[in-house]
Amino acid sequence: MSRFWNPMVAGLSPYVPGEQPAEQDLVKLNTNEMPFGPSPKAIAAIHAAADEGLRLYSDPESNGLKAAYARALDLRPEQVFPGNGSDEVLAHTFRALFQHGAPILYPDITYSFYPVYSAFYGLEAETVALNEAFEVDLADYRRPNGGIIFPNPNAPTGIALPLADIEALLKDNTDSVVVVDEAYVDFGAESAVRLIDDYPNLLVIQTLSKSRALAGLRVGAAFGDAELIEGLQRVKNSFNSYPLDRLAQAGATAALDDGEWFEARRAEIIANREALSAGLEGLGFEVLPSKGNFVFARHPQGDALELQRGLRARGIVVRHFDKPRTRDFLRITVGTAEQCEKVVEVLGGLLAA
Repeated sequence: MSRFWNPMVAGLSPYVPGEQPAEQDLVKLNTNEMPFGPSPKAIAAIHAAADEGLRLYSDPESNGLKAAYARALDLRPEQVFPGNGSDEVLAHTFRALFQHGAPILYPDITYSFYPVYSAFYGLEAETVALNEAFEVDLADYRRPNGGIIFPNPNAPTGIALPLADIEALLKDNTDSVVVVDEAYVDFGAESAVRLIDDYPNLLVIQTLSKSRALAGLRVGAAFGDAELIEGLQRVKNSFNSYPLDRLAQAGATAALDDGEWFEARRAEIIANREALSAGLEGLGFEVLPSKGNFVFARHPQGDALELQRGLRARGIVVRHFDKPRTRDFLRITVGTAEQCEKVVEVLGGLLAA
């Protein structure tokens, strides 16, 4: 601890991102990245934008990108707030829209940036336990709150809520904002974006890191009523007026407009996920019903940490969360068909040994 730190800094427990190994020959299935490269149209757009125009600031409002999101999701540009990855959008959301004399509510097993942002902004928060099946039960959220946030599908479980359940919560919770974090929605869940016009307290957040294979570009967005978007704009323009550079805006716009690439790659990941789940179940794993581009699985006779280490020793990187309710599980990103087959083969050998 430095004597020059603000006292708040000493008390922070920062988010710990998944490992980004330096080795290039690993099967990297630990951070839910796509195993395929992004749309060729996105790459071409980035190349085209890398010209003398880089001497100029980017569009601070990302208007072209807003229009692309509006086309892709049947929204109006004023209902769109782009940001430097969905993590930045989430940070602005916590600052702008949460806490009105009551605690924020989110699941006890969920995206671990939520408690980090709560502590960073000094917000009171309460965790709501997943049920015995590791599902979010929205009936448990019907109590006074200063905001509700949950991923759909949830992470790291991959379990998704039906849209009808989310709408029922919105009808019963009209005095605070409900945020649905849809980082993985494109792999089989129902998006709540279609509810935005009917519920002014709904904010939906998505990212291009997963289903558009643009994790390295850092682009995400929030969608909601124009008044919610204005609140995010006020925070953003008090923090960083130019969060998205010219290359990011160009590449993201082209990716959103390439629906053919998106549909083909999404379908491939869904097929690989089902094959990976079946292969793990054949080895005796319990696999939670995932709608993400990953699976969450445990074996009754296998120590998850030892299995993770065994996989790493054999060139495969997966994620382990050493918390009381999750330490028996491995989270495995869905890779190519060949990568998924290799994971199952290696785990079979480890269990047999």
